Amino acid sequence: MALVTIGGMIGVGKTTAARLISDHLYAPLHLESVEGNEILEKFYTATPEEEQAKRYPFLLQLTFLNSRYTDIKRALVNRHAVLDRSIYEDWYFARVNTDMGRISELEFSIYESLLANMMEELEFFPKKAPDLFVFLHAEFDTILKRIATRGRDFEQDESQLSYFRQLWEGYRDWVDTKYKESPVLIFDTDRYDLSVPEHQQYLLELVDAELERQRTQES
Repeated sequence: MALVTIGGMIGVGKTTAARLISDHLYAPLHLESVEGNEILEKFYTATPEEEQAKRYPFLLQLTFLNSRYTDIKRALVNRHAVLDRSIYEDWYFARVNTDMGRISELEFSIYESLLANMMEELEFFPKKAPDLFVFLHAEFDTILKRIATRGRDFEQDESQLSYFRQLWEGYRDWVDTKYKESPVLIFDTDRYDLSVPEHQQYLLELVDAELERQRTQES
């Protein structure tokens, strides 16, 4: 039994990795839902004036936080699941948007209060945190190429380049210095291509080894 979360930059390959690990562990899969998310498209396409008036960045973070909380509750009850991004990473995205002025400090304080209440509720679940956080890393140029390749029109606007870069620049530091909820497995997707079967197998072997290490420590 294991609860594994997959994280990393937009376009890095989280869904591919999550499907591989889910199939390998015979674990239920909870994917980040983006299809039909009208706020997500508006977040990327709104003019600065529309963004400020409608508060799309704040609304988007609340939307993701709500869906993530639903997913993690289901996963923690089962004690066995794979999640495409976790509730813990949402804080980082909200913080970056606040630093860029897209979310106000007041909105961020409301967001943090709501998140804190949610985390308190998780204390009553059989398992509070993941057993393993698989963080997929790639260089910034690689990320941009993969965003372009997957072809979501609303992600292609060059005006989003500074947002993607700021996310990327601080993401690894957040993993290394702020995330303390579980062991972390960092997987370099520049060096290992998840479309290559041998590299897929290597990722699964790393996941197995880490979960086995934890089981050995517990026994």
